[in-house]
Amino acid sequence: MTGNWRDRTDTVFECQKQPASGSRGMVVSNHPLASAAGAEMLAAGGNAIDAAIATLFTLTVVEPMMVGIIGGGMAHIRLADGSHRFIDGQSTVPLAVRPDTYRSKPGSAHDVFDTVGDENLNGPKAVAVPGSLKAWCETLRRFGTMPLADVMQPAIKHASRGYAATPYLHECISDGAAEMLKNKAISAIYLPDGTPLKVGERVVQSEYAETLSYIAQHGDAALYTGQLGDVLVDYMKANGGFITRQDLTSYKTVERAPIRADYRGWQILGPPPPAASGVHIAQMLNILEGYDIAALGFGTVQTIHYLAEVLKIAFADRAAASGDPDFVGVPVERLTSKDYAKERRGAIDPKRAQKWSAEVAQLEGAHTTHMTAADAMGNVVATTQTINNLFGAKILIPGLGTVPNNYMNLYDPRPGHALSLAPGKRVTTSMSPMMALRDGKLVYALGLPGGKKIFPSAMQALINLIDHGMSLQEAVEAPRVWTEGNALEVEATVPDGVRTALVSMGHQVLAVSTVAGGMNAIQFHDDGSMSGAACWRADGTPVALAGGLARAGIRFGLA
Repeated sequence: MTGNWRDRTDTVFECQKQPASGSRGMVVSNHPLASAAGAEMLAAGGNAIDAAIATLFTLTVVEPMMVGIIGGGMAHIRLADGSHRFIDGQSTVPLAVRPDTYRSKPGSAHDVFDTVGDENLNGPKAVAVPGSLKAWCETLRRFGTMPLADVMQPAIKHASRGYAATPYLHECISDGAAEMLKNKAISAIYLPDGTPLKVGERVVQSEYAETLSYIAQHGDAALYTGQLGDVLVDYMKANGGFITRQDLTSYKTVERAPIRADYRGWQILGPPPPAASGVHIAQMLNILEGYDIAALGFGTVQTIHYLAEVLKIAFADRAAASGDPDFVGVPVERLTSKDYAKERRGAIDPKRAQKWSAEVAQLEGAHTTHMTAADAMGNVVATTQTINNLFGAKILIPGLGTVPNNYMNLYDPRPGHALSLAPGKRVTTSMSPMMALRDGKLVYALGLPGGKKIFPSAMQALINLIDHGMSLQEAVEAPRVWTEGNALEVEATVPDGVRTALVSMGHQVLAVSTVAGGMNAIQFHDDGSMSGAACWRADGTPVALAGGLARAGIRFGLA
């Protein structure tokens, strides 16, 4: 399909941000100070892995509502030799937790994991065993070139001297204020005098700066076998949490091979189980491959209808067969096969919305952050990290100065299901650090935050790029849609006429301000240059490195 995608659209939008271009490296994250931290490592001669770890540590300071060292995540790493790997640093269920530890709220729907007293949502009992710090430190040791103390300096600096609160941070604090006010330690930083920090006020985290400095000296051992771990375990014991010293000493990261999908001559690489994202992005692309999406046009009634139907199919199968592969048999081959996609596509009504059930079974009897970094040597990192909900468990651990995750809210408190609790079980996630290759050459790397809305949004960005031929900036900012079988959420940019037509097809349409969070991405061009883009849904900022060192032998003097 040739021509501009805007000639075939019913949904017009204008980009609100500008991309960045560079030749020697690129870092894109959801905060300018974090992107600058990564770019500093590239400027100092480091590689993309050095830049990524520096960015992540800085994000724990400047995006404390999204990511932290008591969290978890998934990193997609492509090395200069062309190899791909995922580093799984997801959190796990503490060993003391059993399938019936929590009590499900009476009347909860099958996909709602609320518990009596919100024990798995807020407070110490909501905290799962952290994996992020170990994953970051191990990744730096294996693939980076710089000392941990060097890549942590920007984070330590911003924590100790403070930084200006953005409108985005202020709004996030306001959203979580009611629960955060119950905890003195977290309120002291983010809700001084009982009100959210105002835009432009300084966010100072002196205690966390000390924690970061200690980690810079002792590495991940500081938490998993050392004094910081003692602080965490003592707090859990005193406040009813489940994490013990054995949980920390026994925690291990896992290296996994990517899920691979072929879509219209492109190779799409995404995360494998326990992430549900790679499998279901492959599944949805396989189904959509049978339609001429480019000809149907972006944001049209028919395209959105097909997107909604494949999303419902994917979520039906996800509910039936997603989870930690050490505990649940995930039918990856069937879910990602072209034959299965043909079966599912054949059942789609092009004119009417339908309800879908799973056609697979187990083989056994929404707040995050994302960053993308690349260097001139061919190393690329796309990684999504989280403490789960906004400000995680809504507490701050004294002595550490950091906010822990509330990952326990992602497990089913009812025994006997794919996502039920089991000691040591890794959390299932929608994180989607994706890469797309054409003829073996990397062209795109992207990802975003947003809970269960992550992988549908990542899939739509890939379609925007491959089918609609959008620019990178357009692809990350384009209006999105989402459903898992109930309401069809469409961003408000989608016009009334399109929404009305979708309603007439049987969709329950709900206009929303945003679907998922701030995507960021890098595009790699044939001439060796790269472009970086971040969207309007967060404080996303691309920072590019160009130029270079002086030509050899050049001197100048004054006569």
